[in-house]
Amino acid sequence: MVQQQALTGVTVLDLGQIYNGPYATFLMAMAGARVIKVESLTGELLRGRGTASSAAYAFAMLNQEKESITLNLKTEKGVALFKQLVEQVDIVLENFAPDTMEKLGLGAKTLLEINPRLIYAAGSGYGRSGEHRDYLAMDITVQAMAGVMSTTGIDEMPPLKAGPAISDFFGGVHLYSAVVTALLQREQTGEGIVLDVAMQDSVLPTLATIIGAYYFQNKEVPGRHGNRHPALTMAPYNVYPARDGHVAIICVRDSHWRALVSAIGRPELAQQKKYETMLQRAELMDEVDEIVSDWTSTRSKAEVLEVLQDFRVPSATVRNVEEILSDSHLHNRGMLRDVNHRTLGDITLPNSPINIAFGDSREPKMDPELGISNEAVFGGMLGLSADELSALRAEKVI
Repeated sequence: MVQQQALTGVTVLDLGQIYNGPYATFLMAMAGARVIKVESLTGELLRGRGTASSAAYAFAMLNQEKESITLNLKTEKGVALFKQLVEQVDIVLENFAPDTMEKLGLGAKTLLEINPRLIYAAGSGYGRSGEHRDYLAMDITVQAMAGVMSTTGIDEMPPLKAGPAISDFFGGVHLYSAVVTALLQREQTGEGIVLDVAMQDSVLPTLATIIGAYYFQNKEVPGRHGNRHPALTMAPYNVYPARDGHVAIICVRDSHWRALVSAIGRPELAQQKKYETMLQRAELMDEVDEIVSDWTSTRSKAEVLEVLQDFRVPSATVRNVEEILSDSHLHNRGMLRDVNHRTLGDITLPNSPINIAFGDSREPKMDPELGISNEAVFGGMLGLSADELSALRAEKVI
């Protein structure tokens, strides 16, 4: 168990919504920061969708270890209270559309004048500068703009988005990383900073193989090849049928190929010149895939995996969400844990990968009820009395 967490003593005002911002602040909270979730009187957008939708699980997942206060930032008193809180915190994080905070009178320049050591972290789809800054951004639109969709699927069909919300979460990871980097920088300079983290920028590096294929093929835009290698320069590299599903198999070294043909009982293939190198096998991709499929299709996923792992061939079974949530490996590492949620009942929630890296697999607190920390924050941090809090409630400021 980690005794002292890296971000202990750091206080965050979290204006994040949906996935992008809240994941960054989830990682901060899990690293020991005090994260105060600032919500409207009806709650953040994801909370507002209610327990009747799938959003309720995402909200529970992303807001563990946080406090919740309600604050109407469309009122003068609400803005004034927020500014008082800014004096005492290290980080303000938001992922609104650009200029939203400026319109509230709470732009980065204003807040850094109040607290020159403040780290103002802004997440957005395309960044706070450039010609696309005002484009409305959701995960699917960023996948489209970033080039991810153009590479996913097969040429005979329309482009597909990646199933998971990769733009939101990659953006959240980079938002977290930028904040932690800024905290280190502040130790040296003593000064705050404005951070501008775009989801598109965060997703762009995932195109490394695709861009490599573009240059490898003399600047010809690669097609969509399903589960095959984007440049069609590697085989086997695919998802193959089993009796009860599919398995993913890839041979990135010639030694993997030799191990694979031994595993499937065809060691003589390793001696055939036409399969000797990776590029030669890629030229015979259909043939190689048929050899592998003939073997996998007669076995269960578990049987295929057991044999190939024994022979050290890179492989995995294709698993659905139910299989993932019951994965004993993830549970034993502490990355997944079963909890009883106050509204959702028995569910499985993920931990922070960063905490697991530190060997800290403790169980976090559940997501907070709306406004449950109003007294602790406004009373404890700003010294407001019970009567003053009652008045603010009556005026619908909190």
